[in-house]
Amino acid sequence: MSFPGLTYGPLGDHCAHLCVDMQKLFAEPSEWATPWITRVLPKIVGLVERKAEQTIFTRFLPAERPGQGAGTWKRYYERWASMTIEKVGPEMAELLPPLSSLCPPALVIDKHVYSPWPEGRLQAVLAERRIDTLVVTGGETDVCVLATVLGAIDIGYRVVLVTDALCSSSDATHDALMTVYHQRFAQQVETVEMEAVLLAWS
Repeated sequence: MSFPGLTYGPLGDHCAHLCVDMQKLFAEPSEWATPWITRVLPKIVGLVERKAEQTIFTRFLPAERPGQGAGTWKRYYERWASMTIEKVGPEMAELLPPLSSLCPPALVIDKHVYSPWPEGRLQAVLAERRIDTLVVTGGETDVCVLATVLGAIDIGYRVVLVTDALCSSSDATHDALMTVYHQRFAQQVETVEMEAVLLAWS
């Protein structure tokens, strides 16, 4: 049986769904709102409902107060003082409600930068589960998803990027990154729609 778009065949027992930053922080009326987030949410919910035990959510946690953070992150949280935990409240860091209700069995891993890799917990969990393939959804295509994908490539994971389950606040850079994934990372990133993932992941 062939799986259109999946160059390297079906998704097996050593596959995990890594869902990036589908949080209240990035939904209306937040200053960081990603307009498409509600468009891709139903597709992500559908996958999590089928694969909750194989799903890991990352959550981006802003600084507690303005000016915190190392290096340029200090400047970042001066610019985005309105988005610190002190200002928005800790509940804004929570997953969107249809997803939070699926935890557990889905797992949540917090991070404080764009990439989920430097803090180490994600890779430890994946190694314990003997994961070699990551199905990636979430946002933003051109920021945290990008950091997630590049780190996964460096570690050596097979990366399956679900094109209709990604969102960004910028159409232009979303489209540009999809071109990069197709043209520059085709050996290491397979780009497919959700339907192909559901068919290929028994």
